[in-house]
Amino acid sequence: MKTKKIAVILAGCGVYDGAEIHEATLTLYAISKLGADYEIFAPDINQHHVINHLTGKEMNETRNVLVESARIARGKIKNINELKAEEFDALIFPGGFGVAKNLCDFAFKGPECNVIPSVANVIKKMHSLNKPIGALCISPVMLAKVLGKAELTIGKDQGTASAIEKMGSKHIPVSQGEIAVDKENKIVTSPCYMLDSSIAQIGDGAFNLVKAILEL
Repeated sequence: MKTKKIAVILAGCGVYDGAEIHEATLTLYAISKLGADYEIFAPDINQHHVINHLTGKEMNETRNVLVESARIARGKIKNINELKAEEFDALIFPGGFGVAKNLCDFAFKGPECNVIPSVANVIKKMHSLNKPIGALCISPVMLAKVLGKAELTIGKDQGTASAIEKMGSKHIPVSQGEIAVDKENKIVTSPCYMLDSSIAQIGDGAFNLVKAILEL
């Protein structure tokens, strides 16, 4: 039987301005543990800004999303423009503020946000090929924006849930480590750090999400 191959898209490195490192790492762990392979991608663009993760304050410097994501990928990463949807069985987006600042501008515009074209195109292409898409933490908002009608979860945050509904999707409340599965659209989502979660609960959420993706 052919090994399933999953494309993972990162948004930088670090919860406040990039990809959430626990979510990204535990997603990669779950993919490998469940017997699938992954390839990692990120857009070659500048981050919206750079945050000092010790103080929470903005820093006067510029960083590149692809270069920063390469830290998590241990250098084994490609520009998202090289991602060919036909070569993958599924697509997964870990979360982190970088999703809402770099891959789209949900952090600033809410439901009126725009998803950057390279990311929107990959989402549309995978969906048109009827391939599963997974999204953790805040990243389900991009699926709501790009695909419209879907069943998604970001946990229980009322403001974000309301924004998802405004973009045409249905929000499903879940708890730590749980997932929401939209079988019709082949979308699996998990709240991760959108809820007050332990790293073990993040691991559970990532594992449950990847397992459901592989079953779809």
